[in-house]
Amino acid sequence: MTRIRRPVKLALIAALVLAMAAWLVVREFHSSAWQAHYFAQLARSQTFTVKPGPNASARYPNSGPYDKRLGYHDLPTYLDRLRTRGYVVAQQAVPSQDMLSLMDRGLNAPYREKDQAGLELLDADGHPIYRVRHPERVYDGFEAVPPLLVDSLLAIENRTLLQTEYPKRNPAVEWTRLARAVWDRALHTVNAEHESPGGSTLATQIEKYRHSPEGRTDSPSEKLRQMVSASIRAYLSGEDTTATRHQLVVDYLNTVPLGARAGFGEILGIGDALRVWYGRDFAQVNALLSAGSTAPLADRALAYKEALSLLVSQRRPSYYLDNLDELEALTNAYLRVLTASGVIPPALRDAAIAQSLKQQALGTRVPPPPAEHKGTNAVRVNLAGMLGISRMYALDRLDLTASSTLDAPLQHQITTELRKLQDPAHAKAAGLVGDMMLQHGDPRGVTYSFTLYERAPGGNRVLVQADTFDQPFDINEGVKLDLGSTAKLRTLVTYLQIVAELHQRYAGQPAAALRKLNIPVQNPIERWAVDYLAHAQDRSLTPMLNAAMERKYSGNAGEWFATGGGMQHFENFEKWEGTQQFTVREGLKHSVNLVFVRIMRDISRYFQHQLPSAGAQALTDPNSPERQVYLQRFADREGKLFMGRFYTKYRGKTLQEQEATLVQSTHATPVRLAAIFRSIDPQAGPDKLAAFLRTYLPGARLDDAALAKLYNNYSVQRFDLADRGYIARLHPLELWLVAYLREHPQATLAQVNEASATERLAVYKWLLQSHRKGAQDKRIKQMLEIEAFQQIHAMWKRLGYPFESLVPSYGTAIGASADRPASLAELMGIIENDGVRLPSVRIDRLHFAAGTPYEAMLCRDPSAGERVLPPEIPPVVKAALAGVVEGGTARRLSGTFMDNDGTPVAVGGKTGTGDNRFKTFSRGGGLLSERVVSRSGAFVFYLGDRYFGTVVAYVAGADAARYKFTSALTVQVLKVLAPTLMAYLDLQDAAPAFRCNVPQATAPAQKLD
Repeated sequence: MTRIRRPVKLALIAALVLAMAAWLVVREFHSSAWQAHYFAQLARSQTFTVKPGPNASARYPNSGPYDKRLGYHDLPTYLDRLRTRGYVVAQQAVPSQDMLSLMDRGLNAPYREKDQAGLELLDADGHPIYRVRHPERVYDGFEAVPPLLVDSLLAIENRTLLQTEYPKRNPAVEWTRLARAVWDRALHTVNAEHESPGGSTLATQIEKYRHSPEGRTDSPSEKLRQMVSASIRAYLSGEDTTATRHQLVVDYLNTVPLGARAGFGEILGIGDALRVWYGRDFAQVNALLSAGSTAPLADRALAYKEALSLLVSQRRPSYYLDNLDELEALTNAYLRVLTASGVIPPALRDAAIAQSLKQQALGTRVPPPPAEHKGTNAVRVNLAGMLGISRMYALDRLDLTASSTLDAPLQHQITTELRKLQDPAHAKAAGLVGDMMLQHGDPRGVTYSFTLYERAPGGNRVLVQADTFDQPFDINEGVKLDLGSTAKLRTLVTYLQIVAELHQRYAGQPAAALRKLNIPVQNPIERWAVDYLAHAQDRSLTPMLNAAMERKYSGNAGEWFATGGGMQHFENFEKWEGTQQFTVREGLKHSVNLVFVRIMRDISRYFQHQLPSAGAQALTDPNSPERQVYLQRFADREGKLFMGRFYTKYRGKTLQEQEATLVQSTHATPVRLAAIFRSIDPQAGPDKLAAFLRTYLPGARLDDAALAKLYNNYSVQRFDLADRGYIARLHPLELWLVAYLREHPQATLAQVNEASATERLAVYKWLLQSHRKGAQDKRIKQMLEIEAFQQIHAMWKRLGYPFESLVPSYGTAIGASADRPASLAELMGIIENDGVRLPSVRIDRLHFAAGTPYEAMLCRDPSAGERVLPPEIPPVVKAALAGVVEGGTARRLSGTFMDNDGTPVAVGGKTGTGDNRFKTFSRGGGLLSERVVSRSGAFVFYLGDRYFGTVVAYVAGADAARYKFTSALTVQVLKVLAPTLMAYLDLQDAAPAFRCNVPQATAPAQKLD
């Protein structure tokens, strides 16, 4: 027997081993058995659980389109913003260590991703009130996809995907196609004209357009990342990938990017693309493509051609959407290829080629957006603001369920009731027409707004926000309204704050020491406080506050007041009020204007006497040797003080915002606006002045001659800075600063102070001229009043006042500085919450990315809130507001509200009537003309210890001249709404307990107007 030589034997063994290895490799290429075992083992540990509290080791995905659109990539930013706004993370997903390890290596987190997601808003009971799904039209499962569509997709993209011979096959790799793609790519590097098609499977394509930067493969390493990530994801259910491969077909058809269109945005999935590209009903197309369809061949052929065109366009969808002729040619070519491959019969091919894609594509209109309702839209705007999202489009595509505080059934019912009030017959039957009500004007022209809040741990929950204004504009928060005497509530609170401040200052001093204090007569509140404490047996704060409510003020309307830069006269609503003395409590009860004008005068004088410059005291002694020192110190220190405040007021604002804030700080007239404009932009021409006046004084009728006169009369050459400030009724340094910031927008306060040294001296130079003592005193008083009102504004701002300044006039006590309904409600919320300011909350719980490794649930922090009033003040104010209902201007509401047991519910509030007019006066002070700008009535109220809100009636523009009504109208509106409110609200119990569970929407959607 011939012996085989050793080298030959070794060669045979090596060949056998190589053959076996090759066989095993080929077998693995087909069966993926080893891959299945490895990846299934790896996938088994890719888990995550949701645990209480925040996850400090959370990971978030890269900026792939899917992760950006659904908000996963930006979730850390959203969580940080929400934490600063009073939310806490109640629960958060905690990925396993193995999942974290994969993510840290740059792979995509392997979990079952969502084909469809979007914003969902729930009402307070967990019912959906707003729901957006993106994409809108999807297949629910593989069985829902027409087989013809499946076969066509696989023939184009992934031929072997659904082969059943190898159940463990890895769908992320089709080896023959990958090898061909690698070879073509190599040839392409040598010959640029050689085409290099991709070798991606459906699995890697999905991975690419979801998670790769910009949905593209920009490098071999990115392709490898896609393949590995897709491979792990394919084996999440075990080694058998049969079900996963079927689901890949569904996922691809549901989510493949197919361009974008104005008015709709990004188009994902064949369902939405059929609707947006071709105006097709998704269900109708699926019926035509189904195996059992009996529709005419032409109809089936057109539906098929349109669907096929979307499949073949996916590499350049936006291009083909604008070039339908090229898309037509490409689709026809694929029809022939699919017929040659046996996917479709020749008859279908020929019928499809005979059809034109243009016949429906050119006539397609973007579907209209869903109707928006005021309450829902307010919640969405609020949510977008909290997250820092500027577009509702982006907000609606987040994977987010947010639980709003809105009571949907109550919101709908209130809206319905308010709209009925615009019907003349219903308005009359409801008692809205008549004396003190709607005396003149068509009820259909009155806009009603109603808001209702519920105090709760962590915030004041907005239960209802309804109005009859059929526009997106939000009357509750988006408009500056003259709400009249509701400002008396703010004035009263400020008055009591001063009393509390004086109590803190003096209550600990002996009576004898208090009697020795020499408080100027020009500071009557402080004089009264010292005298009260010097004689009081009980020095605690509550008795002192109640005693302050019994101080008396005259209702006399005959006095003229030096305020607001001139002499002003105020009137009462009722003539009899001018003949009596009223306590503060009675003045509020009957809303006596002159009482509160005089209270505001006392408040202003109090703050003038607290100024660090001691200006008010210096005025009382004209021979004081310190007067000249004081004037010099006033010029420097007060100039810098004003400059610092103005710098804070204007820094960081755009030119338009600076202009608007400056104009808002005075009462606009043509002369004042001309002085402002010529000061801040002295080089601008007359045309720009005209545009400025049209913007901020649209009702002024000024011809070219008047404009030219204004332009010439108020140039910087004719008046110095101090005089221009006087004309504009603004501090001159405020004018100077706005002009300076226009040229130096990045200037620091130190640079501003350095640059303004000359101007500060120039502004106050006249004060040093002793022979002008009268002028000195007059100007000093004006400046002191302005500064006093800045102190008042700071106090109002801390209690929710919405604007950047107050009109420095006693008229602010009766509405001269305007307000917003939502801000008044916030003040009432502070009173209801015993002096603690809580934010107004429309969203109390949020659930991001449910069912993903990024899941996070947040709720309001129950400890949120800031004490802004001593706890002794709110009960005193509430008692006074109850008097307004029991026997004052809101007495028609007395006895209206009852709890479930028939017990009367404590109700209080403050009425206000706004009659906003533009008036023109002669030099002598005579009224030349007036024009009605708007009319409003308002009532800010509380119901028991739990609820509060506002009612507003409003007519804007020239139409307001035809209307006459008072705030009694809004009180009557609340009375009309009372039965509905009592049916829905729990007026018996105290505020609800804290809760932090995020409900899932299970009930049918509620209608929310």
